[in-house]
Amino acid sequence: MLNGKHIILGITGGIAAYKSALLVRLLIKRGAEVQVVMTPSAKEFITPVTLSALTGKPVVSEFFTANTGEWHSHVDLGLWADAMVIAPATACTIGKMANGVADNMLVTTYLSAKAPVFVAPAMDLDMMAHPSTTRNLELLRSYGNHVIEPASGELASHLVGRGRMEEPENIVRVLDDYFASSSRLAGKKVLITAGPTYERIDPVRFIGNFSTGKMGYALADAAARAGAEVTVVSGPVSVRPKESSVKVIPVESACQMADRCMEIFPQTDIAIMCAAVADYAPAEQLDKKLKRGNCETMTLELRRNPDIAAMLGKNKRDGQILVGFALETDNEEFNACRKMESKNLDLIVLNSLAVPGAGFATDTNAVSVFFADGRRTDIPLMSKADVAGKIISLL
Repeated sequence: MLNGKHIILGITGGIAAYKSALLVRLLIKRGAEVQVVMTPSAKEFITPVTLSALTGKPVVSEFFTANTGEWHSHVDLGLWADAMVIAPATACTIGKMANGVADNMLVTTYLSAKAPVFVAPAMDLDMMAHPSTTRNLELLRSYGNHVIEPASGELASHLVGRGRMEEPENIVRVLDDYFASSSRLAGKKVLITAGPTYERIDPVRFIGNFSTGKMGYALADAAARAGAEVTVVSGPVSVRPKESSVKVIPVESACQMADRCMEIFPQTDIAIMCAAVADYAPAEQLDKKLKRGNCETMTLELRRNPDIAAMLGKNKRDGQILVGFALETDNEEFNACRKMESKNLDLIVLNSLAVPGAGFATDTNAVSVFFADGRRTDIPLMSKADVAGKIISLL
């Protein structure tokens, strides 16, 4: 999958820079064209001559060549690349990338990159565990960057712990998998619901839930990167898709979401029902604000909302794939599988609030995927973007 791809390899000033030579060699053996961009301190660990000999290209480190004044355009590099890999990525460079400190050629190239960016951290275990590093990596993930998690082992300090840059062979495998997945859904139309629904009580109050839409939008981005034409029917959220090709149709209530989904579903190949749709809505919506009054209690009459997944399941044609989501607090597997069967789903994704870091309003998730044919796949706690990628790969 790397044959003919343009790869920018960013190298920063850490002892793991010696692995960059092997990484370059492996990328080129796969048919990639590699342009190395180094920070000045990286040259203390591996020479530009070595990397230039391996790539067949001059190494870029400064904004211009001192003796000729030739300008190195970070914008042109960003447009040229199919992917940018920073390996090793030191805590310093990660911090600069996360906060837009564009004081060297590598960071300015990163800020100009239109292609996916992969970051392979490498540092001592205490630096890796520091809250600032954790925060900066989460910021990079939130920007859509792919973090290639470091391994555990003996470090330059001779301490043993997490912080070793992932091995070059595994970094190449990550890139291979990414480009392989980018064509998996080519030509497919995908419908995704995301976020909560708001069911109005009066002009200022509503019944809702804690969904932020992060999981649904992560799925939309992952499906778009896999080549699909993606439409998101979204309840009220503050998140936006990172992929510009994703079409968003905003709605507020469950009935509005159901209407849009029924319109779009006949033309789709895959529908993923990720929204947290309110089961009930007020039977009456008041035109004016409901006053508090002197009563100690208040009673609202509720009506059942449409079950969107079940509606689509009844109308599903041969060849369509329908995916549901379930968030359960007890009898989780039984309840999820019962929903899958009753709604004619092909698979259902089970969230559990019992797993710390999973569920609403987090950047991470851990899920179990159940298939109608009895198979099961467990996806451990990781970023919602990574969970979404794994779900899309299962499709």
